[in-house]
Amino acid sequence: MRRYIIITLFILCAGSVFAQSSIPFYTQHADFLFTSPAAFDNGLLGYINPANLSYVHGQDTRVMIATENNKMRSISHWGLFSASPNLGFGLIQKDGVTDYRVGLGFGDESVSFGMGYGWSRGNAEKAGREKLMSAGTIVRPSRYLSLGMSGLFGLGEGQREGVFDMAIRPQGNDMLTIFGDLALQKEMQIDDAVWSAGAALQILPGVHLTGRYFDSKTVTAGLSVSMGTTGVSGQANFPESEELGQLYYGVRIGAPKHSPCNTDVSQPDKYLNMQLRGAVKYQKFRWFDDKTQTLSGILDDLEKAKEDPAVAGIALNLTNSSVNKELAWEIREKLREIRAADKKIVAYVERGGMTMYHLASVADKIVMDPEGMLVMEGYVMGRTYLKGTLEKLGLGYDEWRFFKYKSAAETLSRDSMSVADREQRQELLNDLYEVVRGDICQSRAMDPEQFDQIINNSYIMNASQALESGLIDTLARWKDIKDILKSTGNGIATKLIPAQALSGNVLPRREWGPKTRIALVYAIGECATESGIKARQLARVFEGLTKAEQIRAVVLRVDSPGGDGLASDLVAEAMKKCSEEKPVIVSQGFVAASGGYWISMNADTIVAAPHTITGSIGVIGGWLWDKRLGEKLGMTSDFVKVGEHAELGHGVRLPLLGIQIPERNLNPDERAKIEGLILEMYKEFVAKVAEGRGFEKDAVEQIAQGRVWTGMDAKENGLVDVLGGLDTAIALAREAAGIPPERDVEILEYPKPGLFDISALTPGLLGTGLKPLDYDYEIEFLKMIARHPGQPLPVLPPDYRFKDE
Repeated sequence: MRRYIIITLFILCAGSVFAQSSIPFYTQHADFLFTSPAAFDNGLLGYINPANLSYVHGQDTRVMIATENNKMRSISHWGLFSASPNLGFGLIQKDGVTDYRVGLGFGDESVSFGMGYGWSRGNAEKAGREKLMSAGTIVRPSRYLSLGMSGLFGLGEGQREGVFDMAIRPQGNDMLTIFGDLALQKEMQIDDAVWSAGAALQILPGVHLTGRYFDSKTVTAGLSVSMGTTGVSGQANFPESEELGQLYYGVRIGAPKHSPCNTDVSQPDKYLNMQLRGAVKYQKFRWFDDKTQTLSGILDDLEKAKEDPAVAGIALNLTNSSVNKELAWEIREKLREIRAADKKIVAYVERGGMTMYHLASVADKIVMDPEGMLVMEGYVMGRTYLKGTLEKLGLGYDEWRFFKYKSAAETLSRDSMSVADREQRQELLNDLYEVVRGDICQSRAMDPEQFDQIINNSYIMNASQALESGLIDTLARWKDIKDILKSTGNGIATKLIPAQALSGNVLPRREWGPKTRIALVYAIGECATESGIKARQLARVFEGLTKAEQIRAVVLRVDSPGGDGLASDLVAEAMKKCSEEKPVIVSQGFVAASGGYWISMNADTIVAAPHTITGSIGVIGGWLWDKRLGEKLGMTSDFVKVGEHAELGHGVRLPLLGIQIPERNLNPDERAKIEGLILEMYKEFVAKVAEGRGFEKDAVEQIAQGRVWTGMDAKENGLVDVLGGLDTAIALAREAAGIPPERDVEILEYPKPGLFDISALTPGLLGTGLKPLDYDYEIEFLKMIARHPGQPLPVLPPDYRFKDE
């Protein structure tokens, strides 16, 4: 709001200057305009008001020619206008004088500014021309209103002129635009101002009728037709004293625009070329990271492909795909929507396993390389137990486990899986297998028994065996994909197009004013204050979003195994305050449990995938100490102290790992105190879940005790509300914020990603080529325990962390 006040004051102050000005530039040179500058089709690409240049979405060139009484005047009156986003050039030739203008525009959907420079050639002096500067602004506070102002400042005698225009869209869209404008010149009273008023009516997408009445009692009528990357226009001038005055003709070529062709494609012949190679991430760096694919980007492109009438389907290349199970499910669900919209999906595979095939199985046709291979062995969850290793190293570990299923640290204290951990892990795999088997059998018209037989007996297959088993449809290589698409699409020749060519990515925005915005916040990795989810930074993000009027709702994507309870609570508290001001929806990814569930629990709605790992309401602790390690390494430590327990965490510091190993275990009194802290944190965790989810504490206790649940089971026990992915969460956020389905929504991502990947500049470790991030999860978990000696930790086992396959 403050911004609009400043702009209004600027307009008022500028108006008092323009009222003292003089060249009739607007009235002499705006005859190629069909409407006022800020009302329709970006004016003359910044020739009148340079602020229009900030709304140009791609390269655009227009040629306009004027005739008189339907007769060419040896083409003595014509114009050329060309612009790219933020920069424009134009010229008009009339009566032996050519006027040139260059302009620069900048701003956003709400407020834009522009400045320009003009000069003339030909009989300019006789015509009263001089070099001039121009400036302008367009203010669009809502989708119903557009206010424009531009001014000319002569650099010779100081001649000036101001133009003010206003346009209204009663329906908030481009179906009908009503406009008016007014030009003030030197020493001109307001009663003598030159003005006009009119309307632009859309009769089909990209087809507009325009009409305008001038105070000189002249009427104009125009028609403009867009044909995508080209367009034509015509306008007739009817002065009061003549039956027909000038006729204006225009041709446009440039960036695609809305047209009847965009909405009526009888035989779509394009396939989106989706190369789903490598890992799918959540965010990518702002610079030098074009190859990274993000979940939100993939889902957005697929949605635009679904809505593009020229797109017949998706050609999905899964070569070297490495997507974790949950992300693959979300992408598959979006592809399933596309297939339900009567668009074809063809998936190409070379080699892959369960997750890759689950994703590919949604396709109408699966194509496999003749030398390809499928490995369909089922699913397994296992752990590496380090008890014996720690003993051999001379390290002792005391596991503080007070809750049946909270098994995170048993890998350090046991040599095999506990009964409780085996129970919950088996349930996770059972649910995952059920989802995958159900999806594949439905898509491939396969009996569950047949699928089980493949898993148990034919688990590894070459391409011909996969074809014989009915898992794939044909053998070919990616280079032959166009021929396969042609046969899939009833013999229509097809074109593979990149996502950048989809109409939703190239067509200009049709609404005025600020975009309706939803914030997408990422909480990814270990719950820590300065690393992983970066809880302090994330809390500040929520504080900012709480105050941001332009953000209508917030979606928090959680993919975290937990960690530090303080970090989790910082985010949970900030999110709770935000939810008091606007809807907050949580979308849980591969794992959102323990501390990951802590930061989810205060959302208005929690959305999880069927096999999201969630829950684990519990706390563990442990103590790692030096039994004989220092002695084996020849390392000793010594100390002085003040305080009876001051040396509790003191011991040798291991080089390279950067962790300190306490010299001794806790005594009974010390251990009792830590046990009390763990039980107190668990009590707090349960109470906060009960408050956030609207449960009784006893009901939470029944599903707590550190138990992990799949999204399917969590939906049944009330830990989550809806089964779905990121798309589902955004749709729920729109609904909760009262955003109509037809409104475009801009998704703003937080925290902002870095400029570039600095790790690409990091040398390998000791010549091995490994980066610091390549450490084993078990080692990282051991380091975390050592860095938080005796602290209660709401954290999952390391093997639950989200990983790409």
